[in-house]
Amino acid sequence: MQSVAVLALTAMGELDFDVFLFANVGEDSENPATLSYLHQHAMPFAAAHGIELRELHRTRRDGSIETLYDRLMREGSRSIPIPVRMSNGAPGTRSCTVDFKIKVTGRELKRRGASARCPATLGIGISVDEIHRANNRRSEPYEQIVYPLLELGIRRTDCARIIQSVGLPVPPPSSCWFCPHHRPETWAAMRRTQPAQFRQACQLENTINARRTAMNSDPVWLTRFNGPLDQVIPLTPVLPSTDDRADDPAGDRDDDGRCDSGWCFT
Repeated sequence: MQSVAVLALTAMGELDFDVFLFANVGEDSENPATLSYLHQHAMPFAAAHGIELRELHRTRRDGSIETLYDRLMREGSRSIPIPVRMSNGAPGTRSCTVDFKIKVTGRELKRRGASARCPATLGIGISVDEIHRANNRRSEPYEQIVYPLLELGIRRTDCARIIQSVGLPVPPPSSCWFCPHHRPETWAAMRRTQPAQFRQACQLENTINARRTAMNSDPVWLTRFNGPLDQVIPLTPVLPSTDDRADDPAGDRDDDGRCDSGWCFT
């Protein structure tokens, strides 16, 4: 939502960005509602206001597109680039944001001429209430990272108002549909309303653990509840969490269960 607010503020003339980039981690990986919003609302809005909004993909050397779900499900793959929960409840190593968002965006910046001598100004949509997400990585030589919403003192609730003020609907949360950062109520809603997608998430978890069993490694999970997704997520509605850090062994869950990178649009 924050990045769409930056887009709206740019259309209103309150910010000055020439190009917006959306690094799509895969048609089979992104939240389908996010992709629908991108194509039905964000792109037409950007075009109507003379703003370039470009959709990017991670491409292999042969020109084919690699998706995050492809990498996870590839036969014989040992890679787990998403932050699955280990058997002790701690999050595993993640590389999804770096490989499918940051590097993809970086290649596009360099293609457009960004360099150490002439770095691109890179705006990331992080609001004041998410300030802890800022400055969590160093800038590359070809970029200068700025946080326009922080500079304007804009909070997430302000973002919804700004988006609606330009005639856009408020976008859905941006994350992969199988992201381990989902809150329990998100998984429960998926199980009730999108059972096929929930079963696919269970299959993904089972596939990863079948490989780990073959390697004599402990299982990993898509939730912090140390058990299979279809056993720990009930069919009945789950009350929204208010503050569940007390039962999170790692103490590092996202505040709202969304992807924590701020890289939905750049």
